[in-house]
Amino acid sequence: MRRQMLLAAAVLAALTAVPATSYAQGRGRDPEAEQRKQQEEAAKKRRQREEWGDVQAPLPQLRNAGPCPFVKSLYDAARYIEFKDNREASANVGFSGEIQGISAGCAYKDEQPIEVTMEVLFEMGKGPQAEGRSKTYRYWIAVTDRNRTVLAKETFEIPVTFPEGEDRVYVTEKIGSITIPRAAITTSGSNFEVLVGFEVTPQMAAFNREGKRFRLNVGQANTTNP
Repeated sequence: MRRQMLLAAAVLAALTAVPATSYAQGRGRDPEAEQRKQQEEAAKKRRQREEWGDVQAPLPQLRNAGPCPFVKSLYDAARYIEFKDNREASANVGFSGEIQGISAGCAYKDEQPIEVTMEVLFEMGKGPQAEGRSKTYRYWIAVTDRNRTVLAKETFEIPVTFPEGEDRVYVTEKIGSITIPRAAITTSGSNFEVLVGFEVTPQMAAFNREGKRFRLNVGQANTTNP
């Protein structure tokens, strides 16, 4: 499913992010002067493009001014496992889910904001204690700065119906655009992280944090403890 993530809350917060050290900055140079010079050069290039009608290539083809934000799943929320009566045993598993993979890319140059696109592969499971064949999972995407302060967070839903006789479903979520404003032209993607995770209960988070796992065939009733 294709999503559009609106990060209006990140606009003001990201504008206050600390700029990354200028690549051109050296010993004895004035950082503010270097920054003003780069901004003036960027503005000059922009005016030239507008005057000459130089149409730029689509964002995915742009050469980045620096590294992309680090994109990853949050370990404590990378898996979702329901337990009947809160008893941690494979025979008590209801619905489950796991983030199996994330791919991402970004584009930015001059004074432009960072545009991030990403795909997340989810594996959903139906255990022996699951009621019915349908489940609506909830997951979130958050943008943080390098100090792990949350700049913006948005939650999405994934309605899943398991085919008759099947206990596994794979879902790919495509996030079409995450826009991260930059405080200055010297602010690179390395100042930010994009995190993904399920909405989990404190018990689920503790289960994940402790590294406990079940085999993927938890849809088959058994009484083996993790």
